[in-house]
Amino acid sequence: MPKLILLRHGQSEWNLQNRFTGWVDVNLSPNGIEEATSAIELLKDIKIDYVFTSVLQRAIHTAAIILENIDPNSDIPVQRSQALNERHYGDLQGLNKTEVGEEYGKEQLHIWRRSYDTPPPNGESLKDTKDRVLPYYREYIEPLLKQGKNVLVSAHGNSLRALVMYLEDISKDEITQLNIPTGKPYIYHFDDNLNIIRHEYIEN
Repeated sequence: MPKLILLRHGQSEWNLQNRFTGWVDVNLSPNGIEEATSAIELLKDIKIDYVFTSVLQRAIHTAAIILENIDPNSDIPVQRSQALNERHYGDLQGLNKTEVGEEYGKEQLHIWRRSYDTPPPNGESLKDTKDRVLPYYREYIEPLLKQGKNVLVSAHGNSLRALVMYLEDISKDEITQLNIPTGKPYIYHFDDNLNIIRHEYIEN
């Protein structure tokens, strides 16, 4: 049974500062390194055949911590792509989320952060993100799953929300409530025809 493991990178320096990050290439905070390290124990019994990450350091670093500790001598292929990047927050990048909420209102802040098709100024919506994530998933990741391989995707809150929305057929309204926590692996178990048998967060 092939498995797909989705892992949002550990807490970043700007997650810690409550700032919109998007495509700004900040690294993990000390707590984010701890979160990635904690995921090692959760993943140690799963054979990982391929790894995919975005091109942003916080996702790359998270995957590297896991691979170095699970098997430092492994030659597991790692592929990076901008298609898996966090969604671009446009003019909000670098701004404090609380201050944006105070200036524009909490409702507008929620729409920019969680809605499906309303982008922040000069940025991407979740729909825009989904439009680049899904073709990449279908071309590069899905064929490996069909071959029975286990795949780890180390990426971001919104690129992973877009993928979860597709895999679980979540509606535009329901997706506003979905939040993916940092550093907590989410696993899909498929049958040989890529029908989902079950999906769950991996717990201790």
